[in-house]
Amino acid sequence: MMIPRKSGRFVSRLTRSTMAIIMAGGRGSRLGELTATRAKPAAPFAGKYRIIDFPLSNCVNSGIRQVYVLTQYKAHTLIQHVNRGWGYLRGEFGEFIQIVPAQQQMGEHWYEGTADSVYQNLSLIREHMPEHVIILAGDHIYKMDYGPMIAFHLDKKADITVGVVQVPVEDASGFGVMTVDNEDRVIRFDEKPEKPQHKPGNPDISLASMGIYVFNREFLIDILNEDAFDPDSSHDFGKDIIPGSVEKFRVFAYPFNDVRTQAQSYWRDVGTIDAFFQANLELVHVNPELNLYDVEWPIWTYQEQAAPAKFVLDGDGHTGQAINSMVSGGCIVAGASVNQSLLCSDVHIEVGSSLQRTVVLPHVRIGRDCRITRAIIDEYTEIPDGTVIGEDIEADRKKYAVSEQGVVLVCPDML
Repeated sequence: MMIPRKSGRFVSRLTRSTMAIIMAGGRGSRLGELTATRAKPAAPFAGKYRIIDFPLSNCVNSGIRQVYVLTQYKAHTLIQHVNRGWGYLRGEFGEFIQIVPAQQQMGEHWYEGTADSVYQNLSLIREHMPEHVIILAGDHIYKMDYGPMIAFHLDKKADITVGVVQVPVEDASGFGVMTVDNEDRVIRFDEKPEKPQHKPGNPDISLASMGIYVFNREFLIDILNEDAFDPDSSHDFGKDIIPGSVEKFRVFAYPFNDVRTQAQSYWRDVGTIDAFFQANLELVHVNPELNLYDVEWPIWTYQEQAAPAKFVLDGDGHTGQAINSMVSGGCIVAGASVNQSLLCSDVHIEVGSSLQRTVVLPHVRIGRDCRITRAIIDEYTEIPDGTVIGEDIEADRKKYAVSEQGVVLVCPDML
């Protein structure tokens, strides 16, 4: 028996019989030096989380308790985080969240695309025989109950269901873009088109793929086997599997809307420095779209044991303060000023320094009398006394990385 799709939280036999495969092996090259030593899903986000925590939390909260995380590039930090924070499911009940490193299962090549990464691990699907498989990207920020999407997949008698969000047409060329009919059936799919198709009846909006796909188990196995022996395929879901299935099979688009209000739900692709910066700073708003304080849909994570944040009044009259900011555990603001900024865990800021619209990742030390504006400070960076960042972009370009929109990225190796 299925619960109606508008019931809010959807935990049923549908999610209990679904396996999730999270793609967490991409290079994340558009994030520049932020992914020089870590996979993109392992990047810190929102104070105490890592990006991978969002799809993992969605799975657990949705009732999906069989989850594989496929890794490939620079996976150590990601593996460490998942092993520390996500090992609490009970294996004797068939529950697990497991990291799967690339192992050259089908020859001497590593994963050649997203579809190939699943193809090389089909034995894991056959071992557990789920009714459905949901393929997820490991590098997006959103909260989503996957149950209604799986119910939609069954209602439509779909072979493939693709999660979609609405984006402005001018921004859609960076996504897989779908054209649908009145029944939400996909009639065209273009991967990163130069001239994106718009949504029927709305010339300003395109339907963009979220990188979320629901398959029936046997259909997924069959189509991946067929793709694996296609010499012309790049073995990618967005470039090959989905476009090649539109005319031959039943492919549907599932709109990622609030199940109660039907309004567009929050979803961010934080694949660039500017997007990462903006998504973090959105969280310091009074009522951000992404509610991290929602007790009905918590974001789970591994977090180090840290003392409470502390704000110290210095003897020279400097007040340690944070205004319109988010400050995580283990932080000490000693006679410094933090404004419209986000501090991850274990950040220490010394007397006389000021931060304005800055994202500081974990374990950073900022010295005395520093002025930092519109910047991202990477993990384990130590900013010397008197450093000024963000006031002279041309000078910053000579030392640091500067994004298209003028955000300064500072990493330990740059100092």
